[in-house]
Amino acid sequence: MEAYKIPAQTRIGHVHLKVSDLEKSLSFYSGLLGFEITTMYGDQAAFISAGGYHHHIGLNTWHSQGAPPASVNGVGLYHTAILYPDRKDLAEIFERIRAANYPLTGASDHGVSEALYLDDPDGHGVELYWDRPKELWPKKADGTLEMYTRPLDLVSLRNELNL
Repeated sequence: MEAYKIPAQTRIGHVHLKVSDLEKSLSFYSGLLGFEITTMYGDQAAFISAGGYHHHIGLNTWHSQGAPPASVNGVGLYHTAILYPDRKDLAEIFERIRAANYPLTGASDHGVSEALYLDDPDGHGVELYWDRPKELWPKKADGTLEMYTRPLDLVSLRNELNL
């Protein structure tokens, strides 16, 4: 049997998160990060998106109202990664997070991308990142990607905004 390869145009469409408090989650995802609410299911669920898509993130309390965060040392989602169109957009959300005094859990340069890391109110990891143009991705001598984790130069990132 020949190995199957998923079509190159395939994308991950959305993530659906169990949350303990819908209002706190909406304050984070819509209030801080700027996602738009596309629909609400009473006071138990919300669907949010960027640019009018039906939803990129679903938030619900159907089985998690008032529940504690998932264990850091257990199985589950490591983080949701949100891809920004360009470096200036990443700089803008960084400034918004900074102005709100919302804590980052990390900031990394991965060679192929630059990323900011933070946790939502339920402790779900969130990565905010932009991809460098593919032709600039670092490669090893054999042509494979050479991804790494180095500290992100936040001063350089802020300079995108000409502050």
